[in-house]
Amino acid sequence: MSTPVFLANWLWAVALVAAFVVILAFSAVKIVQEYERGVVFRLGRLVGARGPGLFFLIPGMERMVKVDLRTITMDVPAQEAITRDNVTVKVNAVVYFKVLNPEDAVIRVLDFVRATSMIAQTTLRSVLGQSDLDELLSQRDRINQQLQQIIDEQTEPWGIKVSVVEIRDVELPQSMQRAMARQAEAEREKRAKIIHAQGEYDAAERLSEAARIIGAQPATLQLRYLQTLTEIAAEKNSTIIFPLPLDLVNAFLATQSQDGARAS
Repeated sequence: MSTPVFLANWLWAVALVAAFVVILAFSAVKIVQEYERGVVFRLGRLVGARGPGLFFLIPGMERMVKVDLRTITMDVPAQEAITRDNVTVKVNAVVYFKVLNPEDAVIRVLDFVRATSMIAQTTLRSVLGQSDLDELLSQRDRINQQLQQIIDEQTEPWGIKVSVVEIRDVELPQSMQRAMARQAEAEREKRAKIIHAQGEYDAAERLSEAARIIGAQPATLQLRYLQTLTEIAAEKNSTIIFPLPLDLVNAFLATQSQDGARAS
């Protein structure tokens, strides 16, 4: 073998070795972001979680699984359930959770996002079946807290922390919506009648009190009579003929009799 041919083959071998070393170096260098952790396995055995930053893996012996530690927002599809008072409803919700222990999230469950979603759906149906429709509509905060506690207890072994569960929409059957509308209308009519009756009662009390005052002092009735005539005359420019009250005539006659007696 000539020297030039040997030199060319040697250069090709060196280039291949250099390329192989570069590929190994790139495969060994790993970068993990601030919001991530890298769960490292060495020959199938868990080593631990690394990051954030730059670190190296042993090529061919170690592998890494990245886990995102940021809060995950997950929509729970609408679930159809029958409440405790036998009303069929459809309810959807939203769940906020994040990974607290990346090692458990990798080795204890295959897909922690899908697993959390399944747990949220079954828990939502279960809690709805134990609640009345009125509770679902008026005590939503309590039901949200109950859902959060139940789901969090079941996902805790996976290193998952469920922080918030919120029921978003409650879909009722059309017949139930019409019944609730009629109930609300009847309730408003009831309040209106009560207010009207209370007003009539207060007016009757005032009139009764006024009658007692007029009965004790008859002159007030005459004053009220004259005041009414003044109001009528002010509204319409016309001649009004009205009977003179006997009380006023008697008082005038009594005054004239007393003046005649003094003169005689």
